[in-house]
Amino acid sequence: MSKSRSAARLAAVQALYQHTMEDTRLPRLLDEFHQHRLGAEIEDMQFEEAETQFFDDVVSGTIARRDEIDALLSERLAEGWSLARLDRTMLQILRAGTYELMARADVPTGSVISEYLDVAHAFFDKREAKFVNGVLDAVAKAVR
Repeated sequence: MSKSRSAARLAAVQALYQHTMEDTRLPRLLDEFHQHRLGAEIEDMQFEEAETQFFDDVVSGTIARRDEIDALLSERLAEGWSLARLDRTMLQILRAGTYELMARADVPTGSVISEYLDVAHAFFDKREAKFVNGVLDAVAKAVR
């Protein structure tokens, strides 16, 4: 997988998180990430150049199809679990991964799951990453 796609996925999860927390309107959200986050240097840290079109698709597609995505995810959570109980970052990882599995047939299933596992590892320990793997695997079986 290309580093620019990996960077786009990580940025997409961050943008979706910001959208959820602040209800930032989509055009402003995308513009902010284009201008200041994707490939930017912040506090002497160089952010990886991200594939902008791919980033835009994952963010806008996930937001546009959120109800459909959430319904799919809800059906695949263990009994007693709901989306509301999930960590907000975890939820965005699952939403973005589900969107990609639903809408991006050009990306192989294994790549999608593996990439979002990597994103999960950036925020969570092994146990939570395994959770992402299990849920996205179940989603993939349903939509592909």
